[in-house]
Amino acid sequence: MTVVAALQMVSGPDIAANLRDAEDLIHRAAASGARLAVLPENFALMGLRETDKLAAREPAGEGPIQAFLAAQAARHRLWLVGGTIPLVAGADDKVRAACLVFDPQGRLAARYDKVHLFDVQVVESGESYRESATIEPGNEPVVVETPFGRLGLAVCYDLRFPELCRLLLDRGMEILALPAAFTATTGRAHWEILLRARAIENLCYVIAAAQGGRHANGRETYGDSMIVDPWGAILGRRPAGPGIVLAELDRDRLHTLRRQFPAIHHRRPELGG
Repeated sequence: MTVVAALQMVSGPDIAANLRDAEDLIHRAAASGARLAVLPENFALMGLRETDKLAAREPAGEGPIQAFLAAQAARHRLWLVGGTIPLVAGADDKVRAACLVFDPQGRLAARYDKVHLFDVQVVESGESYRESATIEPGNEPVVVETPFGRLGLAVCYDLRFPELCRLLLDRGMEILALPAAFTATTGRAHWEILLRARAIENLCYVIAAAQGGRHANGRETYGDSMIVDPWGAILGRRPAGPGIVLAELDRDRLHTLRRQFPAIHHRRPELGG
């Protein structure tokens, strides 16, 4: 059994303050025995404007946010999924929304760049988002080997695309880490349903770490960070506000479920399944 943690934040425009908040949550998770902690999307910066992330972007492998993540992983001797941070992109007016994984020695173990960008109009609330104006999409699914299972990476809007999770499953995924900043409106409608569906259909654990509250830019995020088991049971959740969600992952149970209920092996690729 392995203790894991989803860390929920209400990040703002002050990077230093956000990092202090993240450090406190990581410390609390580690003190509770967590060997893996997942930070939310945009944990280091929720700017007043979408373009604020351009000034905070870092080259791959250097910069204060990446140094913070490496130091926290090493200090607390845990695997750390660093939500998303803005890294340099090919275009000067955009960033990569990069999800970085650090091992307990503080070494970079994996990088996933968010593939699906949130360009939508939310009908119920009238909100409009166009992430593609400031973010350059990635194009590669990522799974990283850890001592407690093969960890797949996805970010927020990716949750709506089951085909990405199938690609991760084909690469051996047993645990899905999902940093997110779901809107309050879409979260109320779809968040829990989608998380449990991804866990059930892939017979995997899901660790969903969300932003959860009212931000300085006026945006409200849904929160409800949770950890879901391969049968779709919610092992722990936090409705709103900063805090941690802890649960135990049982890899033996996962393997037993996959043997006894072998839906993964009943897929029909020739039919697109």
